[in-house]
Amino acid sequence: MTDPRLNPIYVDAVKQLVETANYPSLLGMRLTAMDLDTCEVELVVDDRHLQPFGIVHGGVIATLIDTGTFWAAYMRLPEDAGLVNVDLKLNYLSAVPSDLGKLTVRGECLKPGRQISYAQAFVEDEAGRLIAHGTSTLMAIPGRSLNFDVPKFLTGSSPQP
Repeated sequence: MTDPRLNPIYVDAVKQLVETANYPSLLGMRLTAMDLDTCEVELVVDDRHLQPFGIVHGGVIATLIDTGTFWAAYMRLPEDAGLVNVDLKLNYLSAVPSDLGKLTVRGECLKPGRQISYAQAFVEDEAGRLIAHGTSTLMAIPGRSLNFDVPKFLTGSSPQP
């Protein structure tokens, strides 16, 4: 369920930005859902994601965890702030074969903050099998907004962390 304070036009602009930005588009990631404190990112596995033994490269999984934690923490930030990861910790729980199909990461901000936030993300395959879990500490960067022409929040004020 979408938070009523979020501007759906802004959320759609973020989804489009992620889909067309250089690195996410290189991997084929799509931000499919975004709300206060949560997000969902999908990736359809293909040959570009594989390491020499025919399984998905760990860097792809790490990128999904990084992306899931990032966008889960992002929406609570003030309009004029950006975000950067301070650390990323993850556990690989299962290898991902090349014929797997789609991976989904679900991010959740556990502790939003004005300066520091803490989030987790889970990567699952199409059968719902847990592939990886990770956490990240994220730091707000004032003055680094996405500069969209629409406000992030419909009420004109951001929710408190």
